[in-house]
Amino acid sequence: MHLDGSSDELWDEHKWEAHLNEVEKKSDQLRKFISSDPKGNIPRWITLLEESLSEDDAFEAYVEEELLLDEAYFPEDEDWDDEDDFDDDEDFLFGLDDELSDLDEGEDYDSGEEWKSLSEDFADSDYGSLENLIIYNEAKQLAVDVLKWAEEVPPKAQTKVFQEFVGEALKIGAKLAGGYSFGFEAEYLGANIAYTKKALKCANMCLGHFQTLKSKKLLTKAEYQDFHGRFFELRNDIGVYVQELRDRFNFRID
Repeated sequence: MHLDGSSDELWDEHKWEAHLNEVEKKSDQLRKFISSDPKGNIPRWITLLEESLSEDDAFEAYVEEELLLDEAYFPEDEDWDDEDDFDDDEDFLFGLDDELSDLDEGEDYDSGEEWKSLSEDFADSDYGSLENLIIYNEAKQLAVDVLKWAEEVPPKAQTKVFQEFVGEALKIGAKLAGGYSFGFEAEYLGANIAYTKKALKCANMCLGHFQTLKSKKLLTKAEYQDFHGRFFELRNDIGVYVQELRDRFNFRID
């Protein structure tokens, strides 16, 4: 996708990142315009928790909402123009359609490429599924656990740092999903890297909030050790993933 209209320039992560920064600004404006809380007094994750049956549902809703808001500012791909080619209920970001998931265990998947989306070996490829991407699953479970913890924190103790920490924890998964949605082709790999770098930034911001949360006694010693260790590991894993994506990009353009 050459968003500047050129037909021969391949965007790298830096050009994509500059564009994504503009997209995020517009997404924030759109969110305020359509939100019942335009001043942002109530964190979005709190509203989603109230509307959802579980923390897992709230996380999924948050990620889907973030992707839809960003998607509004990307030009449509010609390959997706024919709506009749796809079922309205099909989820293109979070896995397989219902028909594939209903296949018997003994069915032969080798007749097409669908079987690859069931395998972790193809998670980081255009044949894979986000649900098999290890760092996304790590980010998802960590965000869900953060939501469970956050619900137990008294409203009076929910400081600005607390709200930012929870919000950034959810954004990690949303940014990983945003990058994954662009795939691994050279033309879009820069966008994948740019989104993943934003996930890395969110993880670093979460780590930066821990000392304040600890000093405010919002975390027990056990919670602090558990969360800090998991965010530290996730941050490092995302950093390695960014480098792997960069290596792919550089290899394909050499």
